[in-house]
Amino acid sequence: MTFASLITKYSKPMEPVPTGLPPRVNRRIRPAAILFDVYGTLFISKAGDIGVAVEEARRNRSRIAAMFERYGIGADPGEILDRFFAEITAEKEKMAGKGIEYPEVVIEKIWMRVLTLDDLGKVRRIAVEYELIVNPVFPMPHMEKLFDACRKKKVAMGIISNAQFYTPRLFSAYLKKPFRKIGFDERLTFFSYRLGYGKPSLAVFEKAARQLREHGVSVKDALYVGNDMLKDIYPASMTGFGTALFAGDARSLNLREGDARCRDVTPDLVVTDLAQIIELL
Repeated sequence: MTFASLITKYSKPMEPVPTGLPPRVNRRIRPAAILFDVYGTLFISKAGDIGVAVEEARRNRSRIAAMFERYGIGADPGEILDRFFAEITAEKEKMAGKGIEYPEVVIEKIWMRVLTLDDLGKVRRIAVEYELIVNPVFPMPHMEKLFDACRKKKVAMGIISNAQFYTPRLFSAYLKKPFRKIGFDERLTFFSYRLGYGKPSLAVFEKAARQLREHGVSVKDALYVGNDMLKDIYPASMTGFGTALFAGDARSLNLREGDARCRDVTPDLVVTDLAQIIELL
């Protein structure tokens, strides 16, 4: 079974949950490039983000156990999950000890150690199914319409996202085309699993800013769209991007009102529907 088939198998329509926040324009922007967060911004995400989703794993233990059984894994699912979370924590602590801020693991390597399997294809299928069980996703309304408008207006598109190998495959499964043909500029696409670190590190946004300059776009003419004030708006703003807080789904909107880093950060835009961004083009 292909990854697209797995994603389709687990796919169930979801609707955004209104946040009650109105759209707002604090500074008008006509972007030459738009970079996006993925989870909670382009895709409705039950967990609101990508991550270990400990509580969701506990709640879905029976489904996870059935999935392990289908793959011939007979160990106790509770023990497997405990080892899984422990391995992630240990790997991140090891990386942090080497000076990596906001370290990111490669999830299939974690699963290979936990399950003592060296069949990468099998491990990746398990990783995809596990993620779809604990963190089901569905395209945000008007996502494809926004991509079409960006291509039509020749606005460069990119991604800065905490992600794993299966993240690009979500686009392929739902949009029925290879990720590379959707319109994202590979030079402006930054996934945490490839970098070894993730948001809210400023380093990834600085990489994106350098690539934009090489692309002939000033960072002040680029817009970053995300749902989290700390992971998205804070580092984008500190790096000089125009910023749009996506406040279209209560599952994922994270205002971080108690975080001092976000206290004096104001997004240039607040949008509650991806279609509102089309008006900027």
